[in-house]
Amino acid sequence: MTLFLIGLGLGDEKDITVKGLEVVKQADVVYLEHYTSILGVDKAKLEKFYGREVILADRELVEQHAEEQLVKLAKHKNVALLVVGDPFGATTHTDLVLRAKAAGAKVEIVHNASILNAVGVVGLELYKYGATTSIPFWEPGFEPETPYDAIKENKARGLHTLCLLDIKVKEPSKEDLQRGVSTPRPPRFMTVTQALESLLAIEQRRREGVLGPETLVVGVARIGQHDQRIIAGTIAELLKTDFSKPLHSLIVPGTLHHVEEEALEQWRRG
Repeated sequence: MTLFLIGLGLGDEKDITVKGLEVVKQADVVYLEHYTSILGVDKAKLEKFYGREVILADRELVEQHAEEQLVKLAKHKNVALLVVGDPFGATTHTDLVLRAKAAGAKVEIVHNASILNAVGVVGLELYKYGATTSIPFWEPGFEPETPYDAIKENKARGLHTLCLLDIKVKEPSKEDLQRGVSTPRPPRFMTVTQALESLLAIEQRRREGVLGPETLVVGVARIGQHDQRIIAGTIAELLKTDFSKPLHSLIVPGTLHHVEEEALEQWRRG
């Protein structure tokens, strides 16, 4: 019996690999991890295509109760955990694999495309990306400057920076359930505009010249889906751009090769 982590890719229900689909159809239980990313279709479409019930797995289940709800079950049943993108696109899943193996469960991985490689469509060389960073929603008392530091360090080395933008998928808390509130709160997805506003606010504080209105950036949305959007321009230009539905990501280019410059021109407006 095995715990399978299966990548779903970035598009819709049909982006699963043949190998992954075979595992899903034969698994005893199928979970969908739904807090590190989202797919372009809802759970009902997945269930129709797979011919299987899909159970939503929130952050609490995967990070706090995996041993009793996933690992323990996988010792006598085949359990599939579906992950948008590739299973190792988030460190959460590395931790899960380590815990499962430590508990004596068998683990198998079925890989797929993730934003980390699909972003190659923009035309910037993948090997010239430095450390990837995440830009979180700010809250009172929580305004981290880590993304700014990552961009600064990468640019100093001539490297590009991929910024993954925050997702807040909030399940009802215990207090909500006690009050009779059982529906999830509306999810929040950071936009390119919000990410740029956060970075400019940090620049305003620190004044280190890492970013400014004329800095070249690339905004991407729904990469891997039929309506993906890629726009290159200055920060000032992208602040006025609506990238529509999630998920959004942001790229801050480093030193450009002439082929990369040509590639970015195809995404320029005007």
